[in-house]
Order: sequence, then structure tokens, then C-alpha cells
Amino acid sequence: MKKSLIAVLCICLLFGSVAYAASEGGTAEEATALVDKAVALMQESGIDKAIWAFNDTAGDFVMKDLYIFVVDMSGTVLSHGAKAELIGKNLMSLQDTDGKFIIKDMIEMAKTKSEGWIDYKWENPMTKSIGNKSTYFYKFKDTLVCCGVYR
Repeated sequence: MKKSLIAVLCICLLFGSVAYAASEGGTAEEATALVDKAVALMQESGIDKAIWAFNDTAGDFVMKDLYIFVVDMSGTVLSHGAKAELIGKNLMSLQDTDGKFIIKDMIEMAKTKSEGWIDYKWENPMTKSIGNKSTYFYKFKDTLVCCGVYR
């Protein structure tokens, strides 16, 4: 009986650890690495082909709560690994809950430097709640390749 109880407890601890690991959010280092990987694919395969990979929610460009999204310099979403309904929409006037222009500010930053971070509030796709988010962007040709972390 004791051995069965111990086995059950070990299984519970194991599955609890797996569930905890799956609920952990991505780090800033993982976000920048994912953007680097995305840019490498764009350089190798071209933007159009890479975008298909970025939109695959079960693919290599979505992990934990991290996903790649790509916008052009006019603010139109070319790819989004978490919200496909945003693809094709111009988000230049998109504001967070504090009134910050997310995409517009990111594009303005990209005009003076090829990469950087922007902070704003956004819905976490895992928790469905609004929280602080920092997004890393890298300017590749006429696009911004982005990945954000929830803080």
C-alpha cells in the first residue's frame, strides 16, 4: 500500500512539474533568439515563404507564450503566430490600455535604429489577461520581425 501511494505521489509531482514548466513564460533571451531564427529563415527562404512558417501556431516559431509577428513599415500585419485574425490589418493606430501607440512607436524607433525594445500592455494568449509586455523588434528590409515577453 505504501509503495502504491509513493508511486502515485511521484506521478503527481512529475505531471505537476511538467504542467508548471509548460506554464512558464518565455524570457527576453528566448525572444531575441526566436527573432534571430526568424530573420535567418527570411534571409534563406524569402519573406513570403517564411511568413507561412511564422503563422503555424504549432510550428517552430511559437513556444511557451512567445510567438513571431511581422509588420511592414506602414503598420500592416504580415504574420502573427498567436492571432491570425490580425493578419492583413493595419495597426498603425493601435493603442494599448494606457493609450500608447504600439506599432506606430515601434516603426518610429525602427527609423533610427535597426533593433530595439518597446514596452506596452497586451493580452497574454495563455492567461487571457492584460499585462505588461516588452517586444523586441529587428528591422529586416521593409519589415519589423517581432517577439514579445510578458512581464
